[in-house]
Amino acid sequence: MPIDSTERTRPALSALLTDVVCVIVFCAIGRRSHAEGLNLAGVAETAWPFLSGTAVGWLLSRGWRKPAAVVPTGVTVWVSTVLVGMVVRKLTSAGVAPSFIVVASISTLLLLVGWRVAVGFMTRR
Repeated sequence: MPIDSTERTRPALSALLTDVVCVIVFCAIGRRSHAEGLNLAGVAETAWPFLSGTAVGWLLSRGWRKPAAVVPTGVTVWVSTVLVGMVVRKLTSAGVAPSFIVVASISTLLLLVGWRVAVGFMTRR
């Protein structure tokens, strides 16, 4: 029986949405920890460079093919999110202190790759 296009695209859209939520959560937590406020405009301002990187990672890895795969999708999305996010922040005169790069790298690794590891573990059981 043929699979309709909705059944093929649903996992990719769910994974992409999960990545977007992870990046927004990362940015919201960062803003909260620095007492910058949790309004929509502020979170969007902080998130857009990283979300741009997330989009680049999805394109580079062709994330729609294996959306829940740790490799290549998860790792590529994570690295792109951090690299593009930091470059865009630097170009827009936002902070890119070394400590922030480390925290952002670890946090987004746990979020963007972590959910994929958890899904892989659960589906193997």
